Amino acid sequence: MPRPPASHGRTGRPRLTSRAQILTAARQLIDRDGWEKLTIRRLAAEIGVGATTLYHHIRDKEDLLVLLLNHYVDQIERPHLPSDPRGRIVAAATALHDALAAWPWAAEVLTVDGFVGLLDESALWMVEAIVAGAKDHGCTSVQAVDAFRSIWYYTVGEILVRAHSARRPADDEHRTFFSSLDASQVPQLAAIGDQWPALAARDTYSQGLGAFVDGLLAQATSADAPEQR
Repeated sequence: MPRPPASHGRTGRPRLTSRAQILTAARQLIDRDGWEKLTIRRLAAEIGVGATTLYHHIRDKEDLLVLLLNHYVDQIERPHLPSDPRGRIVAAATALHDALAAWPWAAEVLTVDGFVGLLDESALWMVEAIVAGAKDHGCTSVQAVDAFRSIWYYTVGEILVRAHSARRPADDEHRTFFSSLDASQVPQLAAIGDQWPALAARDTYSQGLGAFVDGLLAQATSADAPEQR
C-alpha cells in the first residue's frame, strides 16, 4: 500500500491570520492577568505564534491597546440620546460609565495622559455628545471641555475605586472602621462607626451625576460667572 503524502502544514494551534483573532486573544489575556502584563511577546507565546507574526498586524503595545479600545467601544449599543442638552449629557456619561464599569482596565488605560486623543472618531461619540450637549446648553467651547473633564474625572474615579475595592483581601471586610475613633475629635465619623462600609458601598453614581451636571451647567452659564476665552 502506498504511503500517504507527508504533511508539511503547521501542527498545533492554527496561525492567526486576522486582527480580530489577535484582539480576542489579547482581551482574554488582559481579563486574566491585567493590562499591565500585556506584552507583544507574551501575547505571541499565549497564542502560539512568533512575535513577528503579530507585528504584521500591530506596531506595539500602545497600538494594540488603542485597537482593543476602539473595537470594544464599537460593540457597545448606543443609547437613545435625548434632544434636551442636559439629558443628552447624562445619557452619554451614563453610557460611558457602564461601558468602563464592565471593563475597568480600560478606565485605567484611558487615564494615561493623551490616550483618549488616540481613539478613532467612532469611539469618541460619548465625548462628542457630552461636549455638544454642554455647548447646546449655552457653554463656550472652553466651558464644554471643562465640563467633560470634570464628568470624566468623576466617572473614572468612581469606577476605579469600586474596581480596586472589589479586589481587596476578604479579611479587610471584617476590620473595624470608625467605631474606635475619639468622638471628641471626629464626632460625626465616630457616630457613623462601622456603618461606613455599607454606606460607602451604595451605588450613588446616577444621583451624583445628575447633581454634578446641574452644578456644572449652572456655573458655566451663570451671569455672574467670569467670561472664559
